[in-house]
Amino acid sequence: MEFLQQIWTVISGSVVPALAVLLVVVFVHEMGHFLTARWCGIRIAAFSLGFGPELAHWVDRRGTRWRLAAVPLGGYVRFEGDDNASSTPDFDALERLPAETKRGLFHFAPLWKRTAVVTAGPIANFILAILVFAALFATIGRPVSLPRADSVVAGSPAEKAGFKPGDLVLSINGEAVDSFSEMQEIVSLSAGSSLSILIQRAGEKLTLTATPERREMPDGLGGTQRVGVLGLSRTLSAGDVDYRRYGPIAALGQGVDQTWDIIHRTLTYVGRLFVGRESPDQLSGPVRVAQVSGVVAHAGGLPALIHLGAILSVSIGFINLFPVPMLDGGHLLFYAIEAMRGRPLSRAAQEVGFRIGFAMVVLLFVFVTFNDLSRLGGS
Repeated sequence: MEFLQQIWTVISGSVVPALAVLLVVVFVHEMGHFLTARWCGIRIAAFSLGFGPELAHWVDRRGTRWRLAAVPLGGYVRFEGDDNASSTPDFDALERLPAETKRGLFHFAPLWKRTAVVTAGPIANFILAILVFAALFATIGRPVSLPRADSVVAGSPAEKAGFKPGDLVLSINGEAVDSFSEMQEIVSLSAGSSLSILIQRAGEKLTLTATPERREMPDGLGGTQRVGVLGLSRTLSAGDVDYRRYGPIAALGQGVDQTWDIIHRTLTYVGRLFVGRESPDQLSGPVRVAQVSGVVAHAGGLPALIHLGAILSVSIGFINLFPVPMLDGGHLLFYAIEAMRGRPLSRAAQEVGFRIGFAMVVLLFVFVTFNDLSRLGGS
């Protein structure tokens, strides 16, 4: 009985919040594809929330089959003429179709329509994130604590650079810094990189140069992560955190800024990963999402979980734009080549591309799941 209670605690505390967040984000992504395809007059065979065996379905008046599937780790929109959920065409079947039947099929639509349909999924994710961030900033407010150093760790890069307690950070590499958390985000992705930091000390402005060092730090979930650290700390007390509320227009602007900030940080990490300045073991997958969702839901309640959903929405939208066949970005890459050549890639080239893309996606999934399980084992 105790074992069953533990299982239920994990399911209700981590799995359910994670699935709720993921399914909303996936639904919005696929609905972006769906609505744009309908607007373009493209026939849709199925809209699926989840993969694998079908749990429930209904068919709408236009013949689209709406599916709820058993594996809730994604979803897809399948157009008529597709051979599978990733919009890989069934070339043989398409070639046998009469000309009048090809009207309304995705793979015979003009290039601009196909591009619009594919792009709409990630765009829908970005719009969702902007609206969620804006709603949170307009109602609850945006938590802000001044980027002031209350103490400087002895022997740290900050001490070597000349930081002193009480220094207020104004900008890093010319980028204005409004809060201590924003400063931490910049520093965490800058291990080994020299930073030009503008500070204010006793009414005077000074520029210091510091290079964050990589350290193992607690991640708040029982594990650790390797991030860039300067050695500045902030001691928060009552009243130190200010929740700034914004009007509707300003909140939308803040939502756009927050969304772009997540994209920019992701690009920075990926860029540093390719040049060997970041470690791939920091990549996370569905197990980590479930763990984080559980902790966030327990500690911060529904608003924190909604905020996490917005972050996840940006991440899913952005990752889908990577130029990897099987992802939206892979289709867009093929369309860009088609636009330059004046004709689509050959059937053989597309098939090879999809196979490579499928292998890359599977390998990435296995890798991030291994990372997640390794963290659990070490916690």
